[in-house]
Amino acid sequence: MAQSGSMISGVAGRYARSLFELAQEAGAVSNVEEDLARFETLLESSEDLQRLIKSPVFSADDQFKAISAVLDRAGIGGLVGNFLRVVAKNRRLFAVPQMIRAFREFAADARGEAAAEVTSAHALTAEQERDLKATLKSVAGKDVTMKVTVDSSLLGGIVVKLGSRQIDTSLKTKLNSLKLVLKEVG
Repeated sequence: MAQSGSMISGVAGRYARSLFELAQEAGAVSNVEEDLARFETLLESSEDLQRLIKSPVFSADDQFKAISAVLDRAGIGGLVGNFLRVVAKNRRLFAVPQMIRAFREFAADARGEAAAEVTSAHALTAEQERDLKATLKSVAGKDVTMKVTVDSSLLGGIVVKLGSRQIDTSLKTKLNSLKLVLKEVG
C-alpha cells in the first residue's frame, strides 16, 4: 500500500484508506474516483444534502435511508454506494468531503502524482490551467492532478492546496491582512 506524502489521519483518513484498499484490490480505483466525484458534485449542488450530512439531528437510520435514495437515484452503486451506506450507518457522513479528498490523495500518490485543490476567483483558461499544472509539477517534483473550483468571494487570485502546503494569493486574504495591519496602527 502506497503511503501518501501528506499526513492523512483521523476518521476521514481511515475510511478513505479502507475504500482505497478495497478499490485497489478490485482494480477499480478510477471507477471509484469517478463515482466519488459524481457524489461530490451532488453534494456541492444541494443544500439539503449538505444539511443531511452535517446535521446531528438526523438519526443514523434517517441518514441511511436518505443517502440510499440519493445514491439509487444518481445511479451510484458498487463500492462507492456500499461505502457511503456504511458511512451513514456509522454516523460519519459529516466527514465525507474529507474522505473524498483523502481518497484522491491516496489514488494520486499510487499513480506517482500529487493532488492539488485549486480555488480561483474566476474560471481559469486552459492555458492558465496548463501553466499552473507545470508550475505545481516543478514544486512537487511529480505530475499533478488538479481539482479546480471557482469561488467569487476571493475577489481575485487563487488558493492552492498541494499536500500539506497551502498557497493563498487571493485578494480577499490580502485585504483581510491589510485590515488587521490598519487596526494595529490605529
